[in-house]
Amino acid sequence: MWKEISQSKDFKKLISQKVKFLVPVLIFSLSYYFALPLSVGYLPIMKTKAIGSINLAYLFALSQFFVAWLVAAAYSYVASHKFDPLAEKIRQKDHGGKQK
Repeated sequence: MWKEISQSKDFKKLISQKVKFLVPVLIFSLSYYFALPLSVGYLPIMKTKAIGSINLAYLFALSQFFVAWLVAAAYSYVASHKFDPLAEKIRQKDHGGKQK
């Protein structure tokens, strides 16, 4: 049964949509994550005080939490509006609506 599902047009569309969303998000996330140690090591501007004794490096490190939450929220939104309906369509079509 898996072979038929994996070769179906809807399944290929689902995988294509996921790849189109996840690859750019993964590249952005990894770039943003590795920008912190690289910028702290090579950019003197990161030592600039921003708020009291807090420098730009600390603010950038803190921003990574917010970026991670935004990525998670974006994935949740896209999954519920694009991926999940298509996955449900595949499940309904290939299993006759029966849940296993």
